[in-house]
This record gives sequence, structure tokens and C-alpha cells, in this order.
Amino acid sequence: MLKPNQNKTFKFLKKLVIAITVVISVVSTTRTRGDRYYSSASSYSFTPSTTAIGEWSRARATYYAAIDPRDEIGGACGFGDLKQNGYGMATVGLSSSLFNRGQICGACFELRCVNDLKYCIPGTSIILTATNYCAPNYGLFTPPTPASGNVDDGTVDSGSGSDADNVGGLCNPPNEHFVLPIEAFEKIAIWKASNMPVQYRRIKCRREGGIRYTINGSGFFYSVLITNVAGVGDVTAVKIKGSKTGWLPMGRNWGQNWHINADLKNQPLSFEVTVSNGVTVTSYNVAPKDWQLGQTFNGKQFDS
Repeated sequence: MLKPNQNKTFKFLKKLVIAITVVISVVSTTRTRGDRYYSSASSYSFTPSTTAIGEWSRARATYYAAIDPRDEIGGACGFGDLKQNGYGMATVGLSSSLFNRGQICGACFELRCVNDLKYCIPGTSIILTATNYCAPNYGLFTPPTPASGNVDDGTVDSGSGSDADNVGGLCNPPNEHFVLPIEAFEKIAIWKASNMPVQYRRIKCRREGGIRYTINGSGFFYSVLITNVAGVGDVTAVKIKGSKTGWLPMGRNWGQNWHINADLKNQPLSFEVTVSNGVTVTSYNVAPKDWQLGQTFNGKQFDS
């Protein structure tokens, strides 16, 4: 039987063990969260990042909130309904310095919040697909203030020069700027942060299923929207072939919409797609002989 002093000691040790167990559990949970990133899949699942194809660079990021469901449709890359086409809300608009006149459409970027202990969520990063363009605003002038971070203090925080480069439109050249849906932004920073310093790098895209070809047009003019491209993601050249033709090069109309003037009716169609690292995938007889305008067909896929 324990004496009074021994009983007090035993109760104290019991409480101490419980407290230590709680602390260990919290630390373990925090480390697990720090090893995650926001996936480009519409399910928003988290997976370790292992497919980087570029070095970390500096930029800034802001967010927008979609007030109308139609805000999730369209964009300068022409991907249409982003949720329906598999991109979800893990998408991003790029400033002129990154957009490269639409050639970057479909590429994937990994972003992480840096240099702000107040608003950054430590240890997190997010994977985003380039689907839109953030246009410059040369008529906008933002007076430099300490609160806005636009004071030229001699440090480089935008990846494009001194702090004075941020005076004016956030997407003005040479600024490297990302505009995210608020749902994505809140995975790496608190929404009150607004205009955040970030680091970014190119990363391979992971997609489910094959490359998708959506055929539209009129008469002998055909436009093919190419989506769901894995690997480096950004298409640089496309060829099309009917059973009665050879391989015909297509021209970039806008974003990832490619066009051609040719007689391709009543013949199965094949596609040859080349991406920015020079790799080409050829998909034969993707569309059957009786294909119709407005239909989407699946082809082979790049390795991711």
C-alpha cells in the first residue's frame, strides 16, 4: 500500500507521462503535414513531390475568389471547364514573363510560400497547372509603402530585380507573378497575406488516362484542343494524319488550341504531339472514321 507522499508522487508521474504523450502526438502530426503538397488532381489529394525538372526561383503570388461558377470556365489557354477537364482548382494564371505567349499552357509548377513567418504555412507546397494569363496593367501605379512591400530597400524579393519593380501592376514585366484560386492559395498561406513572396519550380505533370483531343471546326477548318498532357505538359508542336493524307503540321491558334485547313472528313485520325523537352508521342487512329465535331478522344500518354 502506497503512503500519502508516495501516492502524490505516483499521480504527478502519471500526469507527466500523459502530457509527454500529447506533445509527441502533436509534433508527429505537424511533421506529417509538412511533407505534403497540393495535387493538381481534382480530388486534391496529397503526395510527396519527386518529379522536379527545374530549380527553385523567386516570384510573388496573389489569389482570386470565383464569385460566379463561370469563372471556372475558359481562360487564356482555352482549356474550357477546368473541373470537367480534370484540372480542378489547382490551376494558376501567369504573368507575361512566364506565360510565353501561351506556349507554357499545360505545364505544372510547384509553389511554396517563403520569407513570411506570420502568413506562410510551414513545410507545405502546391502543384498547379498553367491555365490562364495575368495581363499587365501599365496604367496602374501603386505608391511604394512599407505595408505593401514596394519600398526599394535594396533586397530582391520578386525574382526580377529590386523591390521597385513591384510598383505598378503585379503582372507587369519583368515581374514573375502567379495568380491562384483562393482554394489553392490557402494550402500554402493564410488568405490575409494577399501578395506573398514564393519560390517556384517546374515539375512533371501527373495525369490520369491519355492525352485528350477535342475536335471542333467548320467546313475544312478544324481546331483541336489538346488537354490532360502528362510529363512536362506544354505542347510545342502537333501533327495530324488522316487515312487519306500524310502527316500534316498544325498551327497554334491560341493556348493549346491547334488548327489546320484540310479535308479530313470520313477518315480515322492520328495525332503526333511534341512537348517542350523534345519528346514526341504518336497515337494512331485516335478518332474513328465516323468522328463528329465536338467529340473528345483519348490517345497515348507521356511518362510522368
